[in-house]
Amino acid sequence: MNSIASVTLEVADTTAADRFYTAFGIGARLGLRASQAPTTGFRGFALSLTVSRPSVVDGFIGAALDAGATPLKPAAKSFWGYGGVVRAPDGTIWKVATSEKKDRGPAPLRFDEMVLLLGSADVLASKRFYLERGLTVAKSFGSKYVQFEAPSGGVKLALYGRRALAKEVGVPVDGTGSHRLVLGGDGEAFADPDGFAWEAPSRMPTP
Repeated sequence: MNSIASVTLEVADTTAADRFYTAFGIGARLGLRASQAPTTGFRGFALSLTVSRPSVVDGFIGAALDAGATPLKPAAKSFWGYGGVVRAPDGTIWKVATSEKKDRGPAPLRFDEMVLLLGSADVLASKRFYLERGLTVAKSFGSKYVQFEAPSGGVKLALYGRRALAKEVGVPVDGTGSHRLVLGGDGEAFADPDGFAWEAPSRMPTP
């Protein structure tokens, strides 16, 4: 395995979720699967969109809120740039951010990359786990953050400390039950040390 082949969100209402993600501007980048698996609180992951400038952040955040998302962190300047966080109606947390602080006017509503942030109890142990399965590190900041290589246009995988990720997206760290997330790779099925499930491509739904 060398990258994420697909990302599937398990949701209570696939029709409503499809309507939301179409309005949000994500569309076919995600798979959706019906599930009533119990889950409470922080589900241990977030999806992040990296965009070109603050006006694009505002565009995505505005589209999400208009489609029914809940604000978690209003879009604002930070030390690293400009960004905001929302929770989709299905419960998935989305961060939209840019490294640019100064806006250069309007731009098309598109993102440069999508990153799946997994909250890990032990980042270094999870890093070793994924290295053993063929992934290659692109960025690493000790036990705080690891990002793996991905093909151009693919979803990137990154590891964050669970508590740090919860703080980053503005939610309490506590959570129980299903992650409501299934990842597709190019090998056999497995679960990582934090319980995130990977399936073989033949079992993944078609977006």
